[in-house]
Amino acid sequence: MDSVDVVKVIVPMVAAFGVGIAITPFITHYLYHFKAWKKKPGKISLDGTEAKEFNKLHLEKERHTPRMGGMVIWASVLITIGVIALFSTLLPQTFAGKLDFLSRNQTWIPLMTLIIGAFVGFINDILDIRGKGNGLSLKRRLTVIIVMSLFIGWWFWAKLDIVSIGIPFAEPFVIGWLIIPFFVLVSLALYASGVIDGVDGLSGGVFASVFASYAIIAFSQSQINLAAFSATIVGGILAFLWFNIPPARFYMTETGAMPLTLTIAVLAFMTDTLGEGIGISVLPIIGALLVMTVASNIIQITSKKLRGKKVFMVAPLHHHFEAIGWPEYKVSMRYWVLSIIFAFAGVILALVAV
Repeated sequence: MDSVDVVKVIVPMVAAFGVGIAITPFITHYLYHFKAWKKKPGKISLDGTEAKEFNKLHLEKERHTPRMGGMVIWASVLITIGVIALFSTLLPQTFAGKLDFLSRNQTWIPLMTLIIGAFVGFINDILDIRGKGNGLSLKRRLTVIIVMSLFIGWWFWAKLDIVSIGIPFAEPFVIGWLIIPFFVLVSLALYASGVIDGVDGLSGGVFASVFASYAIIAFSQSQINLAAFSATIVGGILAFLWFNIPPARFYMTETGAMPLTLTIAVLAFMTDTLGEGIGISVLPIIGALLVMTVASNIIQITSKKLRGKKVFMVAPLHHHFEAIGWPEYKVSMRYWVLSIIFAFAGVILALVAV
């Protein structure tokens, strides 16, 4: 690796941030012009009852804050990738030609995942603000995720010969074709963590830390194109975060959360034994706040079913902190701090435990 590799990772990230900042005023204009907010404000709990505590905290904001802010992320990423690819094709012998990071073996799968997730999430959000206000049913969204994950898991197994999971300080654990259902489970779990997009500025900071972590891990494995792809997403997320800090100009919603969570699953697997690393094993550390988000929902639902009592005032966990009196900015900034700490811990383990 040399300075060119570093530039190849950093330049797309900065470019995506710049593109995101530039396009956001146009996106925001149309979101407000077409009143792209939820037609049925409020939230229904996973058990089908009204989320009263959540609605006390957020009902009024949901009436006039546009959704679909996640467009800033994937639009800035796709524009950056397209422009770099165009310049590298037209001027292959120049510096621009060295920046192209689209490659069949490293970036096609995560890029496809990002695009499909963004499209399905976009359709869900359109139905949420234009249809009956319910979006795509959970069953349909899960069907798309399962089908896509089965294909990607099969591709990992059949085409890339991924049959094991990297274990820190030990030999990889071989599971053979079970890598396919395992990838599906990881994808579903990560998708469930998308509900972390519930407080102004929260999800952007957490997702940026996760993708930055995998950019570093991929770079350390000499998967430079994959590192550049991950870094480009970081740039798009930071542009989104610039406008999502309290008070948020818009919410990320499904068109942002779905592609990001599903792409994290792909990155974790591609930085595992394929890159002679432990990308999967460090995922619960790097994404610890995502794990906590899902776990708090599971704990809450289980407790209500078995004990008839709630553990948290509101689930997921970040809304519990709001309910006990923490202002939104305090919840977000403390989550940012924790996400950086967990990211550092996960990256360090990934670098020393192989």
